[in-house]
Amino acid sequence: MKKKNTNLSRLTIVLSVIICGNACAGGDGPDGLMVELLSGSAVSGITDPTPEFGWVVHSSSKNDMQSAYRILVSSDLKKLAKEQGDMFDSSKILSVSSIDVSYGGKPLASRQFYYWKVKTWCTLGGESKWSNPAMFKTGNVSGKYATTRYRLVQTEVAPVSIVKKGSGHYLIDFGKVAFGFLRLDPGELKSDCEIEVHFGERGNSEGIITDLGRTTVRYYKVTQTLKKGGGKIDVRNPIDKRNTGSRAIQLPKEIGVISPFRYIELVNFPGKLTKDMVRQVAVHYPFDESASTFESSSKVLDDIWALCKYSMKATSFCGVYVDGDRERIPYEADAYINQLSHYGVDREYTLARYSHEYLLANPTWPTEWKQHSVMMAWADYMYTGNTESLAANYEILKTKKTLEFKAGQDGLLRTGGKKRRGDRDIVDWPYSERDGYVFTEVNTVVNAFYYKTLLQMADIAAAIGKDVDAKEYLKKAANVKKVFNKVLFDEKRGLYVDGTGTDHASLHANMMPLAFGLVPADRQKSVADFVVSKGMACSVYAAQYLMEALYESGRTDAALQRLTSKDIRSWYNMLRVGSTITLEAWDDKFKPNQDWNHAWGAVPGNIIPRYLLGVRPLEAGFGKILIQPQPASLKKATATIPTIRGTVGVSFENKPQGAFTLKVDVPVNVVARVGLPVGDKQTKTLTVDGKRVKAQLKDGYLFVDGIGSGTHTLIRK
Repeated sequence: MKKKNTNLSRLTIVLSVIICGNACAGGDGPDGLMVELLSGSAVSGITDPTPEFGWVVHSSSKNDMQSAYRILVSSDLKKLAKEQGDMFDSSKILSVSSIDVSYGGKPLASRQFYYWKVKTWCTLGGESKWSNPAMFKTGNVSGKYATTRYRLVQTEVAPVSIVKKGSGHYLIDFGKVAFGFLRLDPGELKSDCEIEVHFGERGNSEGIITDLGRTTVRYYKVTQTLKKGGGKIDVRNPIDKRNTGSRAIQLPKEIGVISPFRYIELVNFPGKLTKDMVRQVAVHYPFDESASTFESSSKVLDDIWALCKYSMKATSFCGVYVDGDRERIPYEADAYINQLSHYGVDREYTLARYSHEYLLANPTWPTEWKQHSVMMAWADYMYTGNTESLAANYEILKTKKTLEFKAGQDGLLRTGGKKRRGDRDIVDWPYSERDGYVFTEVNTVVNAFYYKTLLQMADIAAAIGKDVDAKEYLKKAANVKKVFNKVLFDEKRGLYVDGTGTDHASLHANMMPLAFGLVPADRQKSVADFVVSKGMACSVYAAQYLMEALYESGRTDAALQRLTSKDIRSWYNMLRVGSTITLEAWDDKFKPNQDWNHAWGAVPGNIIPRYLLGVRPLEAGFGKILIQPQPASLKKATATIPTIRGTVGVSFENKPQGAFTLKVDVPVNVVARVGLPVGDKQTKTLTVDGKRVKAQLKDGYLFVDGIGSGTHTLIRK
């Protein structure tokens, strides 16, 4: 095993030298090369005999599209340098495809290294240079479908500060919580000595907070012997039986025991401690810090986005999305929010896909969580453009995840209310965050999810050529919408009730239909007014659908207020209490046993790019995209948003009583539909790159289609 790792490291170094040489020479060859959705110069574990390739196309010409490509795959790096594709030479293929391009060469052998590169031709830009070479190593090549993942990585983090608290007593702050262990180099010692090492997830300039109440915020004390002569040692917390049990995700043996911590206190440390002597070793899935950026005129919003972005990296320590440190178990709803927010900050798709497929085989108990599996499958397809996972898992989605088998004669699901065994409706979690929701046999929230999943199953079926199923799902969805609005809507109040047999109308029973497109136009005002009036009467999980409901119904002022609120129920409160990773609940007040490292609290990580900046795929794989900022009163924002086809740039300056200026940077092989808010100006024209164009006025936005690659400036005066 060590020998293989050594070989891989050596090959990575060789490739790095070649890449540096090519990069220094300049050129416009493709980059962002992917094999099986894995990127980088050294990818390993490929088991697909016909893996899919992808790349990012570049051109100096605006509105350009790829017209052809050529891929070379070689068994030898030197052969590749000589343009010899002894395994596969696609020749020049006339095609716009730059993602999901299948290998078509000689059979790949198991556990072998292969090298590849690609060049492209563009309609306007002509022929590119070759890309930098990339390598992939196969695993056990077979015809069996599997999702290949990266190995976990370990990153050494230097301390932000070290404060001497007394003789041999030091407080070390690493700036952010990370899952890992402490690496200590005490220097040369004249004799053995015993020290205390205190690990703390929560603390301040005075020291680690050890009185943590009922929370599962971590604190550990370890007694460590330092040996005569010194030398680096790794100090780890004790094993926690709950998060390392049979249901928890097990870490690879080479990773060892880890815990979340930011602060270290050393007691009885011999000599003087300096910053070069201690490191926080953070364990995480590979993460590209440069893949996304965001900066706006709101410092609060900027800080919240940074909190959510870092949460994606920090909570990836298991190589699968988990629910925090207390259990380390994947759950579908947690994973869905994690997936969307991960997509919003990094060009990475394998962790989400693997987590989704793990949950298909290891489902959890809540009713709606199973429905989230359909939503995860659809998001995977829309962001990757790849149908392999859909095709491999279609039957389980169809038979177990829509919950059609629980439908009554009228088409609505009968899920039996709040059961104590097996599946049970959850609505929100913890239970105190349900806004008084009344559980009945026909649950409004469950059936709102049902409608959404039926529509997505129709699209999934169509994507893999099951047209008969697609039509049947659309038919079922239309019926559910009709019956839903007849049975579950209170005409007098203009609101949806929680279910049949109750007149209680909660936030959840109204925001879910609003988010999922169930509310007819003539009912939208009363429902949206009610949703706005309820404030943040839900958990950090349900906030995903509250934010979608507000943006989908055009209540952008309320949406921005929720994002930037400083109330106790806010993302700002997570920062205020001192966390550097999103919390499981708004505050300890609402869930006393909560984790301080839970990715389902990172909703703004996807709401900001998808709705505030408005970048969403209009077709699978981002060939066509929407860019529709919904800024409300936010004056400025600048962002880069990763997609599988390259980075989308969005920058706006918003003068509600004046002009709205939007700059977009669209990757090659992408066409955008762009919308600008009308504001107080009821104009039907705008300018694109200085030229007046006709625009479509819809729902308070001016839309223009066909914005191609390159940088464009759109102005609504």
